[in-house]
Amino acid sequence: MRLNEVEAYDGANDPASHAYRGRTERTAPMFGPPGTVYVYRSYGIHWCANIVVAPKGQAAAVLLRGGDLVAGREIAELRRGRTNDLTNGPGKVCEALAITGDDSGTLLGEGILLEPRPSPAGTWVRSSPRIGISKATDRPWRFTLEQASA
Repeated sequence: MRLNEVEAYDGANDPASHAYRGRTERTAPMFGPPGTVYVYRSYGIHWCANIVVAPKGQAAAVLLRGGDLVAGREIAELRRGRTNDLTNGPGKVCEALAITGDDSGTLLGEGILLEPRPSPAGTWVRSSPRIGISKATDRPWRFTLEQASA
């Protein structure tokens, strides 16, 4: 999958971050070293995955919100039980990629691998306010990969 949508969360400096009020058993992975995976349940239903991006102890992370499948479509369809809207939301990303709470606290490369790749030709990154939150909604920390219009 090629990520095309992420959101940033800045721990103690961000009231929308799960780590805003400090370390708990649930948020402990967010305080790990860069590359630590933090997975949580949204609304008690969907798994959502974040990657820690700050030095150990600072709890900043990036939520994987969406992507484009570039391989493995058939298995993603089986996991999602459908043929459309497979990875256009953080819960859908986790379901399509089989990311669960068992992955929380692991490091990238221990089951989940992210590799840098060039963006497709004709695309650019757009910044906008985060969505699906009720605090610090004005911060332009949602980043989407957009197709340049002709």
